[in-house]
Amino acid sequence: MKLKTVFATLLCGFTLSAQAADKLVVYNWSEYIPEGVLEKFTKETGIEVDYSTYESNEVMYSKLKLQKGKGYDIVVPSTYYISKMGKEGLLQPIDKSKLSNLKNLNPTLMNKEYDPDNKYSVPYLWGSTGIGINVSSVDPKSITSWADLWDPKWKNKLLLTDDVREVFHMALKINGHSANSTDPEEIKQAYEKLKQLMPNVLVFNGDAPREPFMAGDVSLGMIWNGEVIMAQEEDPDIQYIYPAEGAAFWVDSFAIPSGAANAVAAHKFIDFMMRPEIAKLSSEEIGYATPNLAGLKLLEPSVRENKTIFPDEAIVAKGDFQTDVGEAMKLYNDYWQKLKAGQ
Repeated sequence: MKLKTVFATLLCGFTLSAQAADKLVVYNWSEYIPEGVLEKFTKETGIEVDYSTYESNEVMYSKLKLQKGKGYDIVVPSTYYISKMGKEGLLQPIDKSKLSNLKNLNPTLMNKEYDPDNKYSVPYLWGSTGIGINVSSVDPKSITSWADLWDPKWKNKLLLTDDVREVFHMALKINGHSANSTDPEEIKQAYEKLKQLMPNVLVFNGDAPREPFMAGDVSLGMIWNGEVIMAQEEDPDIQYIYPAEGAAFWVDSFAIPSGAANAVAAHKFIDFMMRPEIAKLSSEEIGYATPNLAGLKLLEPSVRENKTIFPDEAIVAKGDFQTDVGEAMKLYNDYWQKLKAGQ
């Protein structure tokens, strides 16, 4: 009887282990992977993908924090969240020896301040947050800067992304400060500036900001560049402006949570996504820039030469890539809650 029990226990353990080995749990932004890619990965590897989505870094971070780094094998944090999550023990180091396609990535987007030597992350896509405009309703010559959004004529007409750092980016840049400021006085000044903007705000959107533009609910506001690319498939009048003060730039990267049940499959998935042909597909279908140099060469010229997706170096230099602001994030969040509460 005891031998049967031991055998049954071993068999159960083997079965659970086999199930874990054949399953990959991915937690990603919505609309952020090309159609058919997950199926192709499963067909090649036999690894089934359990795929779910989130609308903001905050939602992803809070869930992973609550679960102590468990529950997912792949997450896709933006820039400064990688630093934050790494410091808090929510991510495990990447085993670069398992990534044969790492050589395809652009060195200028590697080894950034938020993740030195890419200890915890592998860049997937990069992009920016700037100004969206429907040129059939708004004269594009009248909008060149973040400051233009403060004009009283836009009362109850603007869309803002539902992202504290992106919204504060606007005010900090207008005030002549770094968008990564940790100075309490500078952050307070930005809050006071944003209070003046709130009467102009109709809606916050952190999921698909192109949709209110396409529905005709708004004609002006903040938006991610890739959202404009997708919107233009149906309405070419929706266009993108890099504001004079500088856009917000970010890199979304693959990372493996510290409690991942299947880190082996996670590495296989990351390497698969770095294949040139997959990187090409990701950039063309989703509308953001690929950091994959080999994939870049495969892009259709209309994509590779599109300045909304791939801005000039001078435009990138004028903007700020988001970095971790440490303890100052609490201050940002406190002011953010006040703004959204109308205080």
